[in-house]
Amino acid sequence: MIKEVYNYYFSPDKSLAKKLRSVLGYTPRRLSLYKLAFYHKSMNDAKTQKNQHNERLEYLGDAILSTIVAEYLFKKYPGKDEGFLTKMRSKLVKRKTLNRLANDMGLDIILSAYSQGRMSKSMMGNAFEALIGAIYLERGFKGTKDYVINEVLLKHIDIHELESMDDNFKSQLLEWGQKNSVNVDYKLVSKYKQDKRDRFKVAVMVGGDEVAKADDYNKKSAEQMASERALRKLNITSPVPQ
Repeated sequence: MIKEVYNYYFSPDKSLAKKLRSVLGYTPRRLSLYKLAFYHKSMNDAKTQKNQHNERLEYLGDAILSTIVAEYLFKKYPGKDEGFLTKMRSKLVKRKTLNRLANDMGLDIILSAYSQGRMSKSMMGNAFEALIGAIYLERGFKGTKDYVINEVLLKHIDIHELESMDDNFKSQLLEWGQKNSVNVDYKLVSKYKQDKRDRFKVAVMVGGDEVAKADDYNKKSAEQMASERALRKLNITSPVPQ
């Protein structure tokens, strides 16, 4: 209790502690750990120590979040098979969903303090996963599970709407290709640096012809964006709006 009071009222990072309390419902004890969750490696300079960014916490949070969501879905849908559960988990933990959750929860306000004006959508989801990692290290699995289910899934996700939603554009395009005996491939056009981060440009090849291109900081996200553009260009379906 003493540590929480100090962090909230007297710590040099008390502003962060107050913002986190509005998001988490409690004041963190290990405030430096949570601060690290919002620090992206692109903000590092020559004086910054190695690993003083959120990638390790993001790695941990990703694994913990996937486990919590898997257990939640397993218990919520006792009559559903493995295929349904896998698709639902993918919808919940994919980058687009995490970016939206981070924004809905107000993490963008905290992240902007460390982004130096270079904040991207993917950084939002990364910070969310890193935050889950920080919560796990301080409060353990049960505390993290309670937070994810009660404060994230139940408050920010319409699980029934998610059941019928299909915005996996790459899957839609590949299935269309299989049904129509048309070969669909993805080609990495280029990989370059932007804001000290890798960025990927991907092209969708349909029947050997380039149909659409997209680029993003995440290769899978670039493939999804390019697939959506290809679906629209080929007038195959009406993708779910971004």
